[in-house]
Amino acid sequence: MKILIIEDDIEAAAYLGKAFREAGIVCDHASDGESGLFMASENSYDVLVVDRMLPRRDGLSVITELRRKDIHTPVLILSALGQVDDRVTGLRAGGDDYLPKPYAFSELLARVEVLGRRKGAPEQDMVYRVGDLELDRLSHSVRRQGKEIPLQPREFRLLEYLMKNAGQVVTRTMLLENVWDYHFDPQTNVIDVHVSRLRSKIEKDFDLPLLRTVRGAGYMIKDDRTASA
Repeated sequence: MKILIIEDDIEAAAYLGKAFREAGIVCDHASDGESGLFMASENSYDVLVVDRMLPRRDGLSVITELRRKDIHTPVLILSALGQVDDRVTGLRAGGDDYLPKPYAFSELLARVEVLGRRKGAPEQDMVYRVGDLELDRLSHSVRRQGKEIPLQPREFRLLEYLMKNAGQVVTRTMLLENVWDYHFDPQTNVIDVHVSRLRSKIEKDFDLPLLRTVRGAGYMIKDDRTASA
């Protein structure tokens, strides 16, 4: 994966670049909006990480201009402005995700990886499989070992998102934004309740657990037999 970081804080950009490279991601850096717009227009990137407050041209203006040019590289906006209205403004300007500062790099990395997969793998897979669990998006059905598992609509969306990102940690924020369409945390246990119900449905009467809680990070669905093969 190759990304462009548009960030005027040189120290922060250097830290991000080093951390991304350690994660196996190739990084370019632009220190202002005009340079970032030029680099994003002239080169191919999987994801753009754009600071909202930039010299010469602000981040939202960069995104808006890229979209006007019909450049649809996924964009993750970083900003100290983290109120709901700020996030809505960023997303409506053409951003694909919005992460307020301060943030944990592990979450930033997870979000960048998700956006990168979104560009490289369009929504063309009709069937997701993790081990012996199968989700058919067309028929809206879920089966494990051939046995149909009835799910409520929200449980289906939750499982669909987890299976789409199988083997990757999915954070609570990612679930809120992609399954519940919240761009803020309502401070409820809605996710925990739905994950618990989903886990009981897809793992009851089956020997191998698939859905796990990653302490302090989020959730992951994964087939350990495949991982150890």
